[in-house]
Amino acid sequence: MRMLACRLSGDRDIRLALTLVCGSLLVLSVATAGWSQTPSSLFKAAGTVASTEPTGFTLQTDAGVRLAVVIPNNALLLRVAPEEKTLKNATKISVADIVVGDRVLVQGQISSDQKTLVAVRAIDMSKAAIAQKHAAETAQWQRGVGGLVNAVDPVANTITISTSGFGGAKKTTVHVSKDTILRRYAPDSVKYEEAKPAPLSQIQPGDQLKARGTRSADSNDFDAQEIVSGSFLNIAGTVSSIDTTQNTLTVTDLKTKKPLLVKLTTDSQQRKLDPQLAQRIAMAFKGGGSGRPGGTPGGAGTGAAAGASGGQAPQGAPTGGAPGGPAGQGGFGGPPGGPGGARAGGVPDFQRLLNRMPTATLADLKKGDAVMIVASQGTDAGGVTAITLLSGVEPILTASPSASQALFSGSWSLGAPGGGGGEEGTQ
Repeated sequence: MRMLACRLSGDRDIRLALTLVCGSLLVLSVATAGWSQTPSSLFKAAGTVASTEPTGFTLQTDAGVRLAVVIPNNALLLRVAPEEKTLKNATKISVADIVVGDRVLVQGQISSDQKTLVAVRAIDMSKAAIAQKHAAETAQWQRGVGGLVNAVDPVANTITISTSGFGGAKKTTVHVSKDTILRRYAPDSVKYEEAKPAPLSQIQPGDQLKARGTRSADSNDFDAQEIVSGSFLNIAGTVSSIDTTQNTLTVTDLKTKKPLLVKLTTDSQQRKLDPQLAQRIAMAFKGGGSGRPGGTPGGAGTGAAAGASGGQAPQGAPTGGAPGGPAGQGGFGGPPGGPGGARAGGVPDFQRLLNRMPTATLADLKKGDAVMIVASQGTDAGGVTAITLLSGVEPILTASPSASQALFSGSWSLGAPGGGGGEEGTQ
């Protein structure tokens, strides 16, 4: 969460608590601190404008309540750009400038029935500006890095990550500064907006990580502006039962031989692998001979994926012999370039390949089907929540039981910034 100290003038000082969700700044709360001639009893509400009227607007608050906001002539209305860290460059606006979809924080007097708020002041972030910032940050996440954490050095403030791919493995050193935003997923959530601020000490080897920032010319180093990490499960197994009414399935884990309850939500990504592509990926694993695809320079993207089709890989399959590099989106806005291809200095991104596969539902599964799943760590209440569920993987798991870890490391979809649907987001 970014805390922005916003000074208007003299002792009129407020603090805005803002959080970054999928590239959009959402105003969460306001704590007044000696704002002159402002009683501490002023009601505060933040949310999204649902409709507008000549004298105000209807606010859908973040708490899920709809408020009729009345704007008197003497109310102070300010507009601030999402990228601003103070109100120094805020501009005065009129109620006519506020449109549906704007984010607004309002302070004023609430009616006795808690349905009408007469504003004393309001701070607006326009829908268009938020969308523009969202697009810019989506591009940053797409150009970012992601992978499995190998080591954390709290003295040097660095994190070493590696990503397996069709061309082998690539290691990148992620540099953390005092200005780097660090967030971590909750153990029972697959939503980026529910990720919490967390220190570097919470990142451990084996975690998965995404970062946006600036990449070095050789792609070996990355200066992070923001990092999101989490501890996730890579599960490979066979379906033993399905409960469509509860939106759950039980999977027998190939590694532990134990049953595991898997819950699916609207944020869970379900895909079914094309049989031909599954065979080609399986061939890549067999050819690599080391538990991951790619046993020859240039990786299996050219040989295995394209070989069976006369040199032409199926749509969405990895092609070319791109050098090893960080995988892309998985949950944080994927890499640039064509789907299924490699970014500059990177391996073909399995998550982007995954996003081109047909969607699937629980009804498409049957007992005995092989699946690969990326899931949350779960809670004591039992079961895990699926982030990505991929079926049609029998040939791949036959070729390599560890294929799930190799393909999904650093390539996981969690409704992250830049995600939220579309090619690189969860569906």
